[in-house]
Amino acid sequence: MNSLMENPVKKSLTIIAEALERAISYEEYLALVSELAQANSNSGPEKTEALANYTQLNDRRMKRWNKTLKVSDEARALAEALNRKVTWLVLTESWCGDASPSLPVMNKLAQLNQRLDLKIVLRDENPELMDLFLTKGARSIPKLIALDSSTLQVLGEWGPRSTVPTKMVLDHKAEHGKLTAEFKQDLQVWYNKDKGQDIINDLMTLLALK
Repeated sequence: MNSLMENPVKKSLTIIAEALERAISYEEYLALVSELAQANSNSGPEKTEALANYTQLNDRRMKRWNKTLKVSDEARALAEALNRKVTWLVLTESWCGDASPSLPVMNKLAQLNQRLDLKIVLRDENPELMDLFLTKGARSIPKLIALDSSTLQVLGEWGPRSTVPTKMVLDHKAEHGKLTAEFKQDLQVWYNKDKGQDIINDLMTLLALK
């Protein structure tokens, strides 16, 4: 590999390594969201009543998901069979509606194998990292980056939504041009009915990577 190709790779590795140093655990993230919710605030530089309200909703949703989420036998077997150390580094913010169902799923899977380490960073505090993992040019969250824990090699990525809601969003945007408040509510209803299974199915693909 020539020097022109090496430099971008080295820069990306440096950005990832520095983000991991700032990363927090799922438990620390839950505490942060709860603290922000109680203070009627939100993460990120923009503080608004709407974002604070979404943070409060997410606080309640994640606490509920932590108690009720069930992992399929197939997903459990894949997680338990993981034979190398992998880090799931996730970019998110307290107000992100799609993060509230997906982060508890990631945590449940990570709890099944000590080799799987879940770490979380805030998007707006890590713009360089976010810009390495854009979705169709956008800073969409949550974004999960699967890494070899030893080399920081990127094994795969996921986000911001699982397969079914991704199609729901694309279809709605095609018809209405944007995501309406009513659609966002319908999406949360879908998440509740699905009970995290579509997210689990997607993440099983990451668990199966060698």
